[in-house]
Amino acid sequence: MKAFVLKAGGTSMDDIRMVELEKPQAGPGEILVRMHAASLNFRDLGIIVGKYFGGPVQKDTILTSDGAGEVEAVGEGVTRFKAGDRVAGTFFQGLADGPANPMVNPALGHSADGALTEYMVLKEGDAVMLPNNLSYEEGACLPCAALTAWHAMMEAGRPVAKGDTVLLLGTGGVSMFGLQFAKAVGAKAIITSSSDEKLARAQSLGADILINYKQHPDWEKEVRKLTDGKGVDCVVEVCGVGTISKSMECLGLGAKIGMIGVLAGPEGECNPRSLMMTGSAIHGIFVGNRRMFEEMNHAIEVHDIHPVIDKVFDFEDSLEAIGHFKSQAHLGKVVIRIG
Repeated sequence: MKAFVLKAGGTSMDDIRMVELEKPQAGPGEILVRMHAASLNFRDLGIIVGKYFGGPVQKDTILTSDGAGEVEAVGEGVTRFKAGDRVAGTFFQGLADGPANPMVNPALGHSADGALTEYMVLKEGDAVMLPNNLSYEEGACLPCAALTAWHAMMEAGRPVAKGDTVLLLGTGGVSMFGLQFAKAVGAKAIITSSSDEKLARAQSLGADILINYKQHPDWEKEVRKLTDGKGVDCVVEVCGVGTISKSMECLGLGAKIGMIGVLAGPEGECNPRSLMMTGSAIHGIFVGNRRMFEEMNHAIEVHDIHPVIDKVFDFEDSLEAIGHFKSQAHLGKVVIRIG
């Protein structure tokens, strides 16, 4: 089988190779999945340059956490799946419920081999059924980006509900899923971007309030202004310490921030005073567990939500796909069709 592998100690795109590996077999309690699609996340870029948690990969590692495929065979004792089922692997392995412990729960594409391969073997507890309304390409977008947004909005603190207002930073995969989840429950969505073109596309997907942060560098003041001074009920914070102080200034009473990413870099200041004044909270979000994944998939099916896909690349063009993703020209998800 073919797979895209980052070599041990790799720190650049030059360290990625398409390799030929022996096709794996499903052992007891395992499923063999014929992979049909994978998708990219910002995390993958950090892994490639050796700056993800724990530094460079310690062994040759198949890339990407997110993928979907068809169960080709099941090992002895498997009861959750059968041949022909459409599945996705869970981001964390061995995490049916509760919070993740990265020292105990390996993550696909870094401390465990990932999904950018023609075949992969998973323990039956480390996979979920895809929503019936999604294609393989759409299903491949769910394990990291979608579940992260779901965790921040629907699991941490009070779930976002009808009439709430959600602030989504940027137009990447997490933020686009956040927009769709907000609209599904009847909440308003504010989107920020430096691109008027991306903002227009977000508006076509249901965004209620648009803020170009280059035109409004004090965008937290715009959020206040455009919400009549009330602020927002939830911030899906993908940028990190570089924007967290601004995000806190956007909070209304009893609101929350789902702290997810570090897109704005590691530098910045964070004064928690505004949390005290609004009775708000910051929740650390590290993707999610299998229970959350299955509950999210049910909601995706009920509300007929379809992931926003920017572009689909062929498997052989995976390096080109990574380059496109790195350029930040995309809106939503970048997907690789495997077969």
